[in-house]
Amino acid sequence: MKPVVPMSSPDITEAERQAVLSVLNTPNLSMGSWTDRFEAAFCERTGSKHAISVNSGTAGLHLCVRAAGWSPGDLVITTSFSFVASTNVLLFENVIPVFVDVEERSGNIDPGLVEQAAADITRGGAAARRWLPRQGVPEGAKLRGLLAVDVFGQPADLAALRQTADRYGLGFIEDSCEALGAEYRGKSAGTFGDCGVFAFYPNKQITTGEGGMIVTDDERAASFMRALRNQGRAPGDTWLQHTYLGYNYRIDEMSAALGTIQMSRLDELIAKRQRVADWYAQRLAKLPFEAPNVAAYTSKVSWFVYVIRVPKGMQRARVAAALAERGIPVRPYFLPIHLQPYMVERFGYRQGDLPVTEDLGERGLALPFSSVMTEEQVETVCRALAETL
Repeated sequence: MKPVVPMSSPDITEAERQAVLSVLNTPNLSMGSWTDRFEAAFCERTGSKHAISVNSGTAGLHLCVRAAGWSPGDLVITTSFSFVASTNVLLFENVIPVFVDVEERSGNIDPGLVEQAAADITRGGAAARRWLPRQGVPEGAKLRGLLAVDVFGQPADLAALRQTADRYGLGFIEDSCEALGAEYRGKSAGTFGDCGVFAFYPNKQITTGEGGMIVTDDERAASFMRALRNQGRAPGDTWLQHTYLGYNYRIDEMSAALGTIQMSRLDELIAKRQRVADWYAQRLAKLPFEAPNVAAYTSKVSWFVYVIRVPKGMQRARVAAALAERGIPVRPYFLPIHLQPYMVERFGYRQGDLPVTEDLGERGLALPFSSVMTEEQVETVCRALAETL
């Protein structure tokens, strides 16, 4: 059946269209003034000293891994309840992901388990082995870092994670690709790690079509990542000189123009998403599905997707099929990374390794959601949910 409600829609106005058109009326389609303005908007918003725009959140995370200096065989604690990119960027550099489970209510990485894993791996021996993959870990591998993810627009327990990273001397990357505008105890998500990354796919809080932004206060890392995104050209290099092995991770001027105008509307866009989330919460209170939970330390949610959980014992696939028959598109969120086929083959992960992650992966269901949804559309989705029961 043709969808009666879109899964997601970008929120684009005439101001964004005119900004993109203004770029097309110039000869500068890359590496121009709009890129500078876009980066400046992020420094102002987050209070970070440096912002480095790139062509995707994945590219941004990869550059952060390079800047952290993590090398083949190093161990990095991270979460399996995420989009695969947060782990793939480690594998790009042959870094070994060490998965710990997540908090049941938020879906974010469990800071208590991160602390315990860091202590046990540092201690070594049998204590360390309980956290490591069954295979694919070289002898003598050392714990070097932490890569946390702010899931669904809500920060992880960032103060606790920062404390653990400092205690064990770990590099700390904060993947805030889903949490632009969110705040942890009044401070911007993305600013607790050594580097933070945001992303702008069309279903994100702001969009540039494709794109990402790194924020950091580390001048050395910022300079290095700016060089890497531009084919490894360091300051002073000519067009065909390349100090580093780099990448074409640049953002284009059209995307930067779109993003700059979107950033000027960020508070408006977040408020509209909050309104849609509130409409859902009001209606879901009458149904047996679990609505998203907001942690006490989250002083501001920046809704990315709206993910409910079907009750334990209810078959999510049957609910999804019944909704599809009524023209309501839904998506499972997330499928655990450690159970993806290439991860099972490489590291020997099995069902049951991360029970909370796996439970959430089996019960999570993303409903249609965007800042342009109407209350009538939310009512249509929730009425269809009620009918599936």
